[in-house]
Amino acid sequence: MSSTLNKLSDEHLVELLNSGKVGVMPTDTLYGVVCRADEEAAVHKLYGLKKRENKPGTIIAASVNQLERLGFKHRYLKAVEHLWPNPLSIVLPCGEELTYLHRGLRTVAVRVTADKELNKVLKQTGPLLTSSANHPGEPPANTIEEAQKYFGEEIDFYVDGGDLRGRQPSTVIRIIDDAIEVLRPGAVNIDETGVIK
Repeated sequence: MSSTLNKLSDEHLVELLNSGKVGVMPTDTLYGVVCRADEEAAVHKLYGLKKRENKPGTIIAASVNQLERLGFKHRYLKAVEHLWPNPLSIVLPCGEELTYLHRGLRTVAVRVTADKELNKVLKQTGPLLTSSANHPGEPPANTIEEAQKYFGEEIDFYVDGGDLRGRQPSTVIRIIDDAIEVLRPGAVNIDETGVIK
């Protein structure tokens, strides 16, 4: 039976995530299906729920240090840390040890969030893997009720953050040489030189 929590500050949320559960909760952008990024079994479950083969999710963290501890190289993080905290996901290279996260693509999108409530959770759980709360080809859930229609009892828990309609997904970029390529426009406007408008 899935449990429903009413806020990110509910003390049970951290317990659920730290025990390897997969849930739906508001992130700094949309509702996301989430689990701890270092819990391999939970990651496999999340990708199974999302029916994703070669499309990794996004890793959200409270700090660059958390991403480094997870396995991202300091030099890649150092090059982009000035762009965070922001709803800006940056595709970075990662190694064999994170294959369960990057699904063989050797890159995954990461971001450091600016959301204070979410960061309180992330400081206690470490980085979370997140993917929008929907099935492939369907619109992202704006409410917990919509998320429950997608996933029902397959999800361990839900956190109700109200109606998130009107929120934008994160902007997704990658850096090639010294230029920035926008892979998905979203909440942050950024030009090819890395200036946030």
